[in-house]
Amino acid sequence: MRHVSYQYPTGETALEDISFEVKPGERLVLLGPNGSGKSTLLKLLAGLIFPSQGEVWAFGEPLTPALLNEPERAYAFRRRVGLVLQNVEAQLFCPTVWDEVAFGPLHLGWEREQIEERVDETLKLMQLESLRERFPHRLSGGEKKKVALASVLVTDPEVLLLDEPTANLDPRSQKWLLRFLTQLAGQGKTVIMATHELHLLPYLADRIAILGDDHRLWFVGAPEEVLRDRGLLLRAHLMLEEGQAFGGWLGG
Repeated sequence: MRHVSYQYPTGETALEDISFEVKPGERLVLLGPNGSGKSTLLKLLAGLIFPSQGEVWAFGEPLTPALLNEPERAYAFRRRVGLVLQNVEAQLFCPTVWDEVAFGPLHLGWEREQIEERVDETLKLMQLESLRERFPHRLSGGEKKKVALASVLVTDPEVLLLDEPTANLDPRSQKWLLRFLTQLAGQGKTVIMATHELHLLPYLADRIAILGDDHRLWFVGAPEEVLRDRGLLLRAHLMLEEGQAFGGWLGG
């Protein structure tokens, strides 16, 4: 990402002069107050929107509308990058869990036999086999999150973009998700996620990027550097004066 800025159609600034690089296999966590631009940044990386200024590069070339208008190159990109939104309800629209997970491969033009095999494998991996015929919108919050993640993982993407993946999960579901994301990192997947859960950083992140309320990039570095810098956490509205971080407690 090179000097990227993004303005909404209203003219309001979402991101201002953002530059950083993510290495293959890295786990990068995006932090920042509400409205700092984290979700917008993930959508830019997913090719759902495009910069007002600057460039987003993916796999050695600029990510542009022209590139995604070419069917073969768009297919290659969509196969390699998957996004799970914070509001997973917006991603779930099929009548059954099986159909939901099959939608991506079907849209990409896979053969029916390949789709059936891969969907069944993914449902087993995500422990969703017993829910395959269920209506997604009648599932629990944790189950919906699993289905949304499965609908992305089914195409075996190299890069996962996750917007607040642990939000609104009970402790059991959160523990499962953390363990699963660790397994994905061990397989060499690149994982970029936005979160408010500071106490989870040691388990989630190789590096941290902090967006400020001015929509600029304030910090990129190791998790331990962030957790030691109370001044930075206070300025970024990620910590209360008493020493309590949003999403958990920081040690003394």
